[in-house]
Amino acid sequence: MQLGESPFWHPREQVLYGCDIEARQVWRLQPPDGGGTWTHRHWQFDAEVGCVVPARGGGLVMARRDGLWHLDTASGAQRELAPMPYDPAEFRFNDGRCDAQGRLWVGSLLDSRRAPLAALYCYDRGQLRQVADGVTVSNGLAFSPDGSTMYWADTTSHTIFAFDCERACGRIANRRVLARFELRGDRPLSQYGGRPDGAAVDAEGCYWVAMYEGARVLRLSPAGEILSELRLPVRCPTMPCFGGADLRTLFITTGRHKRPPEELAAQPLAGCVLALRVEVPGLPAADCA
Repeated sequence: MQLGESPFWHPREQVLYGCDIEARQVWRLQPPDGGGTWTHRHWQFDAEVGCVVPARGGGLVMARRDGLWHLDTASGAQRELAPMPYDPAEFRFNDGRCDAQGRLWVGSLLDSRRAPLAALYCYDRGQLRQVADGVTVSNGLAFSPDGSTMYWADTTSHTIFAFDCERACGRIANRRVLARFELRGDRPLSQYGGRPDGAAVDAEGCYWVAMYEGARVLRLSPAGEILSELRLPVRCPTMPCFGGADLRTLFITTGRHKRPPEELAAQPLAGCVLALRVEVPGLPAADCA
């Protein structure tokens, strides 16, 4: 992939879905039965797909530059759910995730990265509303196991936020900094820890975040403390998710778009999906109602 993103393990189909933003694709990886290779399928679109989630009635919901869309994975048919709430010449949808009540939370990013003009939106019962703003690249959406805390990151400012979340009505409040990481500045990449990209929460309530350009995934406590670091053989991880029948396989999407040729030559797994076993399982992916 050029820019792999938004992986999730489908709780009913038992397959891995995700998207390649730069290639404008949604993909599916089906595990082999008793050995062999994974089966790959993809769907091609005219606009970038920032994220993809399962739909409660079947198929997928995509947040694309041109709005929210439903994809029938059996027929390939597409249906618009909501128009984009921004100028698509300057913005696009990026990372998103559903809560247990079936609401889709999805953020935008500003293509130019010049100012914190992007926002967070909530799609609920056919209505799309803005719920937060003040970021440049919206990322890192995830929920605590009981749904009372929502996590949200601004990749550009290297900041992860936490909100109190009222599960019944979807109201968020008490925005606060969970963790903040040092900006790169003039340091070489070898001395840079990366910036927060996509994330997932495990069954113990810990927040796993991909550190883009940092070649690592961090596991943070609900208080924002770094509990562990997973070093990776690629510079640009984009998002982790938990999958497999027991949700103890950690899948990590990665990117290779616009990376230097010498880096790609030294890191042949850039752009691949990585996988490893972990001790603490994750949470099943919630679907869009």
